[in-house]
Amino acid sequence: MSHSEAARAEDSGPGLATPNRKRPKFHRGDVVNYNPKIDDYRSPTFLQDYLLRGWLPEAPFVTRETKVTAFGSCFAANITRHLAAIGYDLSSSRDPDIYISRIGDGMVNTPAIQGQFEWALENKKPPENLWHGFDAEKFGLDESIRLRTREIFLTTDLFIITLGLSEIWYDEETGSTFWRAVPEEFFDPARHKFRVLSMEETKAGIAEMYRLIRTHVPKAKVLFTVSPIPLSATFRSVSCLTANAVSKAVIRAALDEFLRSKPDLNRKLFYFPSMELVQFGFINPWNDDVRHPKSYVLDTVMKTFEAAYCVGEATLDQANALYQMFRAQNVEEIAQLLRADESHAEKISAARDAERAGRKARREAKQRERKIPHIRKRGMNERRRTQEAPQ
Repeated sequence: MSHSEAARAEDSGPGLATPNRKRPKFHRGDVVNYNPKIDDYRSPTFLQDYLLRGWLPEAPFVTRETKVTAFGSCFAANITRHLAAIGYDLSSSRDPDIYISRIGDGMVNTPAIQGQFEWALENKKPPENLWHGFDAEKFGLDESIRLRTREIFLTTDLFIITLGLSEIWYDEETGSTFWRAVPEEFFDPARHKFRVLSMEETKAGIAEMYRLIRTHVPKAKVLFTVSPIPLSATFRSVSCLTANAVSKAVIRAALDEFLRSKPDLNRKLFYFPSMELVQFGFINPWNDDVRHPKSYVLDTVMKTFEAAYCVGEATLDQANALYQMFRAQNVEEIAQLLRADESHAEKISAARDAERAGRKARREAKQRERKIPHIRKRGMNERRRTQEAPQ
């Protein structure tokens, strides 16, 4: 039984991934995968039933001899550090001075990642002064760096590309995109502009990255993932929370549409749902900054990655056990925070009163809705009798 088949072994029927569900009254197609209920999060097969289903390769394929190149948004650093720490062959170790190693987690938008492939593999040079690091330091179009990056790409067995955000700063004169924001000392309001990438642009960028890899490194495998880390701020005139929802939705929808179009999905092309595991697998996955995941959340993500892709590392059973353990810790931490809140009991009492009032109001509204058809019917009958009555 293959790796992906094992994840489907508990199906209760054709495409029915989730047991103990009532049969629907309407036909829903050959595949039905349900959203987890509260009890499902405690299932020993939660990861494969509710997270990894449909995304697993036939079998793990990454070994310590596999040459891995991982870069992109800030979450890429977590993958790179973890795999390097347990002995895998990362490009950041093979050549730590090329840009994708030095700022491999700082190319936060799709055009920035795409630009590295275009520059290294096809010598497509963007305008100068667009590439800047975390401290606004400039990265130039160094030919030796380009050739070394090209060599890293051409010898890569697995690319791990982490997509981060859809908000970009760009040069209106050239149409070229900055890696990050515009350094203050270079900012020119007449030409440096901000916008949000569309889903079509994002999908086209992903497709171009994949085309470049397939053209120049045809035997390489490609794994995409989306960073769960939200925006620290938005340059839009709306709240950051809503802007972040849009930023992630654009990327995730564009990536999904691209993946659905490829027949080599789960064979040479892969998606690892790190964002979904962080955001939906835990009740509160964040550190105090409410942006970066807790250490044990990252451990869970990495163990799940090992189980899905790495030969001889964690099994799915071990990944599930770790997830259950750390989810329990997550729940306990939340309980401790609540117990430390002196006004918690008072808030709970008030909340229960408000909840009861809300339930009563909704119940009464439903009762009124049920009466409306009868009232309408009675009114129609009375009008009909009036019209038919002899004058």
